[in-house]
Amino acid sequence: MTSSYGGWRRALLLGFAVVLSVQPAAAQSSPVGAEASAKKIAGGFEFTEGPLWYRGRLLFTDIPASTVYEWSPEDSTGVFLRPSGRANGLAVDPQGRLLLAQHDGQVGRLTPEGTVEALIRSYQGRRLNSPNDLTVADEGTIYFTDPPYGVSDEVRELDFSGVYRLGPDGRLTLLTKAFSRPNGICLSPDGAVLYVNDSAETLIRAYDVTESGTLTNGRVFATPEADADGTTDGMAVDVNGNLYTTGPGGVWVYSPDGALLDRISVPVPPTNVTFGGRDHATLFITAQTHVYRVPTRIPGAQYRE
Repeated sequence: MTSSYGGWRRALLLGFAVVLSVQPAAAQSSPVGAEASAKKIAGGFEFTEGPLWYRGRLLFTDIPASTVYEWSPEDSTGVFLRPSGRANGLAVDPQGRLLLAQHDGQVGRLTPEGTVEALIRSYQGRRLNSPNDLTVADEGTIYFTDPPYGVSDEVRELDFSGVYRLGPDGRLTLLTKAFSRPNGICLSPDGAVLYVNDSAETLIRAYDVTESGTLTNGRVFATPEADADGTTDGMAVDVNGNLYTTGPGGVWVYSPDGALLDRISVPVPPTNVTFGGRDHATLFITAQTHVYRVPTRIPGAQYRE
């Protein structure tokens, strides 16, 4: 999840190939090659989400099927975990343990025995809505979003959509409830900036992370706009700090200062992205019933086995 580079301006192309967009003053080149295009590697699912490169293969979730799948070029696609608690986003902690944002109402961690233990289920005694996505700082702090997509009105106990910090000590802190539908979340490579997508507003907000792990200086980072289906959902960063986010018409790529570098066209609206592969320079994209991949020039950041 992360990064950026320098270069020239390219015209916006239409179709199902990678599309390069208008380049601002910083004059940075796209980290995605002009010849690259989204190639489908798997399909036939109900609704894919939460891609993560983990121990040499791609994991991704199918929320309605309550399943985490695994894919590798050698072994194709198989079931990794079922049931998954309707898991959405996936992440890895500094100890290499798999974390799951589960629509069934908790942030969980996979045990060596293959079961999922709850890390947090409630805020101030009230059930979490449906944890959606999560990202992990180097010291083990978990940041996660909690919109109500996966919880019914009858069961819902919180009347807001929160962004939270779960500290290594297990202490849960509400960081903000200023979002309509907080969704994708990720940290910059140095952990100094937290990005959060708002799917209802189709925008990305950025926050500076304080020494205590709280947030300050909230601002709108980018607002992808195009005459196409899709919204700001999942995202990732490369080692240069470039941000890759789903949006209308595909995946939008921004430099750390918010300059639009590229747009990767995807045949159907994408839901989430992650980096992986042997050199960690392949962008994997979940998109409704399919999974795609695109080669990049810059490897992804925040990679843990």
